[in-house]
Formats: sequence, C-alpha cells, structure tokens
Amino acid sequence: MTEESVTRFTTCPLCEATCGLEIELHGDEVAKVRGDSEDVFSAGFICPKGASIGELHADPDRISAPLLRRDGELVEASWDEAFAAIEAKLAPIRESGDRNSTGIYLGNPNAHTLDGLIYLRALIKATGTRNIFSATSVDQLPKQISSASMFGTGLSIPIPDVDHTDHMLILGANPLASNGSLMTAPDMRGKLRAIRGRGGKVVVIDPRRTRTAEAADEHHPIRPGRDAHFLAALAHTIVTEGLAAPGDVAEHIDGLDEIGEVVAPFSPETVEEVCGIAAPEIRRIARELAAAPSAAVYARIGTTTQEFGTLASWLVDVLNALTGNLDRRGGVMFPLAAAAQTNASGAGGRGRGFEMGRWGTRVRGMPEAFGELPVACLADEITEPGEGRIRALVTVAGNPLVSTPNVGRLGDAFDQLDLLVSIDCYLNETTSRADVVLPVLSPLERSHYDLAFYQLAVRNVANYSPPVLPPPAAIEPEWRTMLRLAGLFAGAGAGVDVDAFDDMVALEVARRETVTDGSPAQGMEPAEVLEALGERRGPERILDLMLRCGPYGAGIAGRPGRGEGFALSLDELERNPHGIDLGPMQPRLPEMLRTASGKVELCPPAIVADLDRLSEAIGRDGDGMVLIGRRDLRSNNSWMHNVPHLVRGKDRCTMHVNPADAERLGLAAGGAAAVSSRAGSVVVPVEVTDAIMEGVVSIPHGWGHDAESARMGVAAATPGVNSNLLSDEMLVDAISGNAVLNGIPVAVAPA
Repeated sequence: MTEESVTRFTTCPLCEATCGLEIELHGDEVAKVRGDSEDVFSAGFICPKGASIGELHADPDRISAPLLRRDGELVEASWDEAFAAIEAKLAPIRESGDRNSTGIYLGNPNAHTLDGLIYLRALIKATGTRNIFSATSVDQLPKQISSASMFGTGLSIPIPDVDHTDHMLILGANPLASNGSLMTAPDMRGKLRAIRGRGGKVVVIDPRRTRTAEAADEHHPIRPGRDAHFLAALAHTIVTEGLAAPGDVAEHIDGLDEIGEVVAPFSPETVEEVCGIAAPEIRRIARELAAAPSAAVYARIGTTTQEFGTLASWLVDVLNALTGNLDRRGGVMFPLAAAAQTNASGAGGRGRGFEMGRWGTRVRGMPEAFGELPVACLADEITEPGEGRIRALVTVAGNPLVSTPNVGRLGDAFDQLDLLVSIDCYLNETTSRADVVLPVLSPLERSHYDLAFYQLAVRNVANYSPPVLPPPAAIEPEWRTMLRLAGLFAGAGAGVDVDAFDDMVALEVARRETVTDGSPAQGMEPAEVLEALGERRGPERILDLMLRCGPYGAGIAGRPGRGEGFALSLDELERNPHGIDLGPMQPRLPEMLRTASGKVELCPPAIVADLDRLSEAIGRDGDGMVLIGRRDLRSNNSWMHNVPHLVRGKDRCTMHVNPADAERLGLAAGGAAAVSSRAGSVVVPVEVTDAIMEGVVSIPHGWGHDAESARMGVAAATPGVNSNLLSDEMLVDAISGNAVLNGIPVAVAPA
C-alpha cells in the first residue's frame, strides 16, 4: 500500500536567498521539491541547491550518532560516552587555569541556523576564551568593519534597492551564482532583467566575465585586488567635476567636506594602469553613476577578500553617499528586520559606536573585531608555545582545513592539539581528525528562521518554518548539544541539566528586553517575561520573544507592541506558512544610526589612514600571474560536494586561464598546470577561456576532498584541488586581518 503524499513548506537554509520550498513527502521520504509559488519573497524561485535538499537529507554519509576516537579510529558511541570523553580530555587543559587554551572555530552554516545564532553565544561565554575564529575573516569582515565604522553596527550594511534602482554598479560579485550575498534577494537574474527592462543599466567590474557580467549591459575587467583604486578614482571624478549631490541625507553625514582631500591622489589617470581600466572609461562610469535618476553600488567577496578589502568596502558607500543614493528609494537602504536587528533596538539615532582591537592575537598582534580574531592567525595560536596557546579546539559546522589560508600549515598545527571536538553532519577533512564528533539534524528535521539574512534583505519579510520531518530520537537538536557542551566548559560536568541552561539563556535575553528603551518588556521582571511566553522551549521561545518585542511585534503580557499594521509573534508566523510581507525598505536615517556622534561617519580615521598604503601600491604591480577564486550556482563553499545532483556533469574544479597566457606559459586545454605560491602548490586541470583577463588564473574555492579519513563518498569521487593550499596566511587586509583570497601571486607552468 502506497503512503499518501503530504506537502510541507519550508525556507531553504542553503544560501542567503532564503527561498521558499514546497516539499512533497511520501512517508518520511522526500519525493519532490519545488519552489513555493506562494512564498511572499521568492514567489516560486528555486536554484539547484534548494532542489537538492532531499538528497542532502537522505545522504547515507551524514553522521547519525556521536563518533568517539578509540584506538585511533572514530567509532559510534552514545551521547553520554561522547561527553564523558570530552570531559576527561578537557579536564587537564582547564586545570591549567588558562581559559584561552580553548579555541572555537565557527563555520559559515551557523549563519543559516536558528540554533547557532541563538545559542553559540552561550557556548562562547562558557568557555571564557578570547580565541574565537570564524569564516567571517575569510569572507565579509571588511564590509562589516566599514559599515560599523560608518553607521555604528556590523550589520548596518546598506542594501541595494534592486526592485527600484535605475543603475546598478556591481564589483567582485556574481549574484547570479551566489543568489546574492550581503544582499538577500531571490531570483537576481529576474531582478537584473527588470532593471534593464525599465530602461536602467547594469555595469559589472570583475576580472572574469561571470554569469552576472554576461547578463549586464557592460563588463569591465579589473586587475584583482585593485577595486579600491578604481572606486577612489570614481569618487575623485565625482568630487572634482562637481557631480556630488548627497541630497537630504547630507545633514546626517559628517565628513563630506573631507572626501575631496582624501581621494585627491587617485585621479583616473593615476590609477588606470594599476587597475587596468582606462581613465576615460573610469570618468564615463563615474558620470553615468552620478547622473542616473537612482543608482546603487554593490560589491562583494571579490572586494572583501583582497589586500584592500576594508578600503574597497568603505568606498562603495562613499560613492552611494556622494551620489545622493544613500538611504533613498532606488539607491541603497537599511532593512528593518522583524527580529534581532540591533540598529532597530532601543533609543535610535545614537549609540556606543564601533570599537575593534580590544585584544589581539598572541603571536602576530592582529586585532579583534566583533569578538573574533582573524582565522589567518589560527595556526600561530596553536603552534606557538606559551600562555594562551590553543590546546583544545571546538569546530561548529566548519571545515577550516579546506576553507582557510594555507591549509597545509594549519593541518600540521592541528596535529599538535590535545583535543578536537566537532559539531557537524559530515566526517569531512576537518572533523575526520576530531577526538569526538557530535552529529546534527538535517535541515528538514529542524525549525528555521533567518535571523541574519532578513537583516540584509532587499525587502522586509518574515517567515518561520517548523520541521518538515520529525527529528530522529538518536540525534539531539543542535541547541541542546551546544548547551550541554557549554555546561561542560562552565564546570557543570557532562551530565549538565540542559533545560536549566536553556532557562538561563532565555532569562538573559528577557533581561536585555526589560532594560531596553521602547521594548514592550521594559520594566518587567525577566521571569515574568518568560512566563508570558507559555510552554515553548529552546530557540522557538527566544524567537517568539524577539518577534514580540521587535519593530513589528505583537507585544507581551498585554503590553502592546511597536509595530504599526502588524502584530508579529511566532503564533502569527505559524499561521502564515508562506511568510508575511512587511513591505519594501524605507528610509531609516537618522534613527538607525548607532554611532557615538549620531551621524554617518563618512571618513572614519582608521580607514582613511589606510589610504596611504593604497597610494603606495600604485607603482608596485609586477608582471606575474595572480590567483582569484570563483563561485558556482551548485556550490556553497565546501558544503555541497557530497550531493550527487550538485556535482554531476563536467569537472568544475579547473583552472581558468586566458588564451594569451596559456600560449605564453605553454598550457593546453585539458592538460594540467602546476600552480605554486609561497604557501604551497597544486596540480589542476586547465580550462582555456577568454572569460578571464590576462595575467589572472581562477580556481574555485571549497574543493580538495581527498582526505583518506573522511567519509564523503560522492565528494571523494570528484575531489578537485584545494585552492587554499595556495592562499597565504601572511597576506591579509591590514585593517581587518581578513585573508587575501583574491590577487594571490602565483607561478604557473605545465605540470
């Protein structure tokens, strides 16, 4: 007898686009996945990753029980055995009294989970360590630092109003492959077509002719790592030609008078050779940007993971401000998320501002930002003797031995750890080295709400998804695993009362609301707040509190919420499985500012000071080859390579090289190239294409699945090569410490 099919709706957690999915189930099996045509945000759009979520759920290589290393092998164990083993190995490390002897590495998937975004803070606090690292510093950290310096918080990132703009200038971004990044926007192809369809223009600046560049009106190749020079020249042109027109927001901006002086050394004629774009073209691009009825400058990972990442990120928003497109319909605006958006909490218009460098790495002195240290320094902090050396490391949903700089050296450093604990769904290149691996539920077995990405969305929406399938009894929810581990680090032992810890976390969130100006819970007792939330536990209880006290919230305990026209709570979202549309972005200056001055700080001193380094770089470019990464629609870093549907077809882990370079270097299509840097070397298949500019080669990030101890059969069959054997941990953006993954000097020859 065939079981009846059942349809469930969920939000895809596999990239930043937050698309709605319609899941057809036959019993506990996923029979079909479609885009949810009624989803208020994605309206039926789906990409190959979302369509493959059933394969990911059913992957036989996913870990289904805790793994414990016995006699050198990882074998299945009970949860109690796993935590007892962690406690036994951790005890002598903690007895030293050096809390910094523990380190934590957080992978990118944590930004896509409700459990991680709510409960990792408790785990970090329990360890007491300053040695916190994450994928942030091989990704978007420069943009968060520039945004925090200008607007007051790290997620106060101006988002392009793509639905209304007349002109979009895109640098180092490929949203048709990424589905948007630091710009949550389903169906970017449709949105770019719509810009052109209404008579607007799309211009792409990128060393490669990407899918996005092919869909644009113009594509201009640029020398990798030189976007900041190009952006400074655009600003120079706009100021010197009298084209600056910041508009009504000028009264909320400090530093407008300084911009002309700080960009004075970067005329188009001065930078044309270093960036590879002719001065007349730079001037034309600047004039068209300034003349457009509305415009948005948007840049992404090609600009953040480079030598001048923070400068490039800052100059993007300098241009948006100079052209009058900051906080304006059709320009760049600030979303108003329903929950967790710090620039919408408390009294608006002023705050504590941003401070970084409150501590630094022990060996290289690289500065802290947002409570984290640059992962380019992780190997040093493990290998260098002395107080604060990392002896125990916890990785959560991360694969640093694929995704961080100079993974060859980092792998050697991992051999010196006394304890490695990993929370993950796979035995991958990193977790296969662990002493204990703690499994997690599949995306279809846990609830979902995008706390992070709704703060970056091109339209304000809210959508909660309960689990599509019941979770198996053998796997603990991730939040319970995090709290049990936190309890162990806090000294409560392996048998910690997880529910009691959950109450402590919830009480702390409630306490913050009781002392927040304008919150419906202001003045209440924290215990009274929790009582008003009813019987919920775990992340749902805290999410409900955030929603009720947020800008669209229903309020709590009879106290009215702050929203006009909305009364959001978790109950209300559960009644709306396709989400709730909260409307387009609206101007939010000055209330969203959290700078100490209460102004947009257009010329943050620490960032402006780095312009001297930018100027010094103008004359030092050599003739050697440089390496950049690239993104594919079917990949998300190293996550997706064990899903058959996403790795089928021709080999995607190839080196792109321009025909002129291939002829000069003696490379043949289909042959192999030896690529080397200061950090290491790889041999990679060659793909000759005029889609990449001369002097540049490209190898995609996230491959290299050849670890013998890993258990990822599909990935091992198509391993590719790890480009991070070439990335150099000594090459970082000077301000942020973010790793340089684009513009790495390399030598290339036939293998």
